[in-house]
Amino acid sequence: MSATLIAVIFALALGHLAPGLAASVRQYDWFGVWLRWLNARGGDHVGDVDAHAGFWRGRYGIALALVPPVLLVGLFQFALHSPLAGVVGLLFGVAVLFHVWGPRDLDADVAAVLDAEDPVARRAAAIRLGAAHSGANPDSGLGESAAMVEGVFASALRRWFGVLFWFLLLGAVGAMLYRLAALAAEGEFADALPASTREGARRFFALLNWPVAQAMTLSLALVGNFDTVLGVWRDANGASLRLDHAHLGAAARASVRCEIAEETQEFIEEGATPGNAWVQLGDAPELRDAMSLVWRILLLWLAILALFVVAGWVS
Repeated sequence: MSATLIAVIFALALGHLAPGLAASVRQYDWFGVWLRWLNARGGDHVGDVDAHAGFWRGRYGIALALVPPVLLVGLFQFALHSPLAGVVGLLFGVAVLFHVWGPRDLDADVAAVLDAEDPVARRAAAIRLGAAHSGANPDSGLGESAAMVEGVFASALRRWFGVLFWFLLLGAVGAMLYRLAALAAEGEFADALPASTREGARRFFALLNWPVAQAMTLSLALVGNFDTVLGVWRDANGASLRLDHAHLGAAARASVRCEIAEETQEFIEEGATPGNAWVQLGDAPELRDAMSLVWRILLLWLAILALFVVAGWVS
């Protein structure tokens, strides 16, 4: 457990201290080459080539893409666990976690939205942030701010917490499995897959995300307004086994509203009028508070992990 905590801290610190290195390392062209090879091997129609082609173009075909690289990482993880009192295994875990984290910098993408000078630039920055993955449309009745809040949390789930959750459970192999599943389910690599294979990848990725979204929602209740988050979680069917995370987006919006209301009330108590209090909140307070909540959740996870480490030492 202590090695896991060290690996997480090192990977986080290295990503922030060396963003250029992170951008160069977090490239997955090799996975795209592998998917294209499987596509070429799979033929153009379900009945082409051999049984491999039929399986690849089915809903479980994504297993052919995920199992070999994940198995390779698993073998390295097992082989490097013991040498040099686990130091080699620790370095391997740090390297894998650093590679699969992100890949884009969430803080930088949020800052780009805040600093956008016109609606076109703001929309482009929102797309890079990942608002499209939140399930909310900025042009819908939810409004742009709500979509942005959901975008922050959806991106945090895919970039940070999904990788971290499966790393904590399974080590480097879990982190790699999550990142490759994400690449196969969304983005340019997913667009190149056969329709049935892509649908299977999306369902598998949704399965990986379900426990992460539940854990994030519980953490949000602990770092925010517990009663508000719990009520929204119930109303959004968070207790169901549906493979989505709509409850996380709803809880995020409600938590941000509570944060803004509390900040506004503090300004009013200091003598500001309601209008001036809103001005003092600054530009796009929803995004700022959403990012603040995401960081609080991450710190909570690290604190809980540290408590397990201390408990292990004490025992």
